[in-house]
Amino acid sequence: MNDATLIANDAKVIVQAHLDRLGEPKDHHLSPDVKQAKFDQIKEELKKRNAVLVAHYYCDPDVQELAELTGGCVSDSLEMARFGRDHDATTLVVAGVKFMGETAKILSPEKTILMPTLEATCSLDLGCPVDEFSAFCDQHPDHTVVVYANTSAAVKARADWVVTSSCAVEIIEHLDSLGEKIIWAPDQHLGRYIQKKTGAEMLLWDGSCIVHEEFRARGIANMKALYPDAAVLVHPESPESVVEIADAVGSTSQLIKAAQTLPNERLIVATDRGIFYKMQQAVPHKILVEAPTAGEGATCRSCAHCPWMAMNELDGILHVLQHADQEIHVDPQLAERAKLPLDRMLSFSASLKR
Repeated sequence: MNDATLIANDAKVIVQAHLDRLGEPKDHHLSPDVKQAKFDQIKEELKKRNAVLVAHYYCDPDVQELAELTGGCVSDSLEMARFGRDHDATTLVVAGVKFMGETAKILSPEKTILMPTLEATCSLDLGCPVDEFSAFCDQHPDHTVVVYANTSAAVKARADWVVTSSCAVEIIEHLDSLGEKIIWAPDQHLGRYIQKKTGAEMLLWDGSCIVHEEFRARGIANMKALYPDAAVLVHPESPESVVEIADAVGSTSQLIKAAQTLPNERLIVATDRGIFYKMQQAVPHKILVEAPTAGEGATCRSCAHCPWMAMNELDGILHVLQHADQEIHVDPQLAERAKLPLDRMLSFSASLKR
């Protein structure tokens, strides 16, 4: 296996500028009466618009609960888009970050896609500007371009394949078996994990998730010393040293399944703490412990919660349903090109399940 080659870019500067403008994420705790009143208002507006709410695992628990109660879904980004595509609703309210809204629009061009805020983005998306990425791809025309779902519609349109963390290893393994050389973007940690698992020849873009990059092996090892009977669950967007000490590595949905299958009664979870809502539902009898992000080399820019996911609030959902002023638009020609690599992934993933 060749050593990973990191493609230099200005991702960290771009991301830090957005974080500086955004400020620290804030937790909003509502009284039961206020929360119920907001739920009732939003339910009524969803009915008026023939809309359904789809929410990511990393959103606020109140938003996830509302999606479940109103017949929507709580899932990863691809399943959110698939659910919306197959649902009878003519309007989708996407509680997540902007690339998720774009993916929903690409798969459901005839539907209205609304988001509580269009400011909610992703460090991986920000750190992979399409002009810079396309220029690099043009320099390596003999490489197959594979991009993570956490990218803009424009970057997807430049790719040959789109993957999620739940199917990336299998797809890269397949391409490697065909002798393909691969450009991978944007998450370097996930790329390195896949390269180690498959032995594929890959050029890795120098991007990272601000949440998962903050986890440190030393901090998790210290917590493991406190709870020696605990299992460690890690998302592969984390640094290699963190992945190496995990008992289970996987996507958000895979980690929830691991929580159910592992015999341990206590679980140290190294991913966005928004996952605790659905994970605790899956294992109500188990103790979930948030893996530390503070420690040597860590800045706690995220403190285990994406600041952009935190922008999805009940007030924003109500507002967009009442005013429809946060709509996602994707140029039809761009969407058509972006749909091709998405369809390749969907077709490949469906064949894995047969």
